[in-house]
Amino acid sequence: MFGQRKPSGSQGAEIALDNMDFLADSREFARLWAEPGGPMTALINPHHLGADPFLFGMAMVDAMRHAARAWAQAVDIAEADALARIYEGLDAERAGNTTGLDTVQDYDPSA
Repeated sequence: MFGQRKPSGSQGAEIALDNMDFLADSREFARLWAEPGGPMTALINPHHLGADPFLFGMAMVDAMRHAARAWAQAVDIAEADALARIYEGLDAERAGNTTGLDTVQDYDPSA
């Protein structure tokens, strides 16, 4: 696994993976972090998804659907409203990136 940064503090705690035994045969392909009021950092290992970037797109849509459910439960809004808002953010970022893209870690195909 790559990326050794571990957030600290109560607001930066890692997502608990306790009782997630169903992940035993899975391979991690992305890690995401966001700084308060600042940029987002993504570490991606495309090797774990396969040669076609199309699969990453499918995974991101699935992740957005899971995110909508999480937001709905966390802040008591309708899941459809959360998903619509997520897509609004996606469309806004696609229309004009809010931050530059800096490579923080080159892809290592042996990882």
